[in-house]
Amino acid sequence: MLILLVILHVIVCLFLVVVVLVQQGKSADLAGAFGGQGSQTAFGPRGAANLLTRLTTWSAVIFMLTSIALTISMSHTSSNRSVLSGMQTQSAPAKK
Repeated sequence: MLILLVILHVIVCLFLVVVVLVQQGKSADLAGAFGGQGSQTAFGPRGAANLLTRLTTWSAVIFMLTSIALTISMSHTSSNRSVLSGMQTQSAPAKK
């Protein structure tokens, strides 16, 4: 189950990166910074979300859910374990 969740998480990560990079920026020029382009501003009227926006939203939701699921599953499997739990400690004798 954990392996399947990790594979799904990696696929969603790659898909999210591709979908975000394919999208065209809105109001990215200098006029957009000062409220130009009428309906394309941050608080202006907005049309229906296109396919890329919906894909981005759903892939981000799936990414967050798989991240939470992986965190919970890893906390249950590795209780009371540390990164340095397998290391042997060697103490040097104190100098006089």
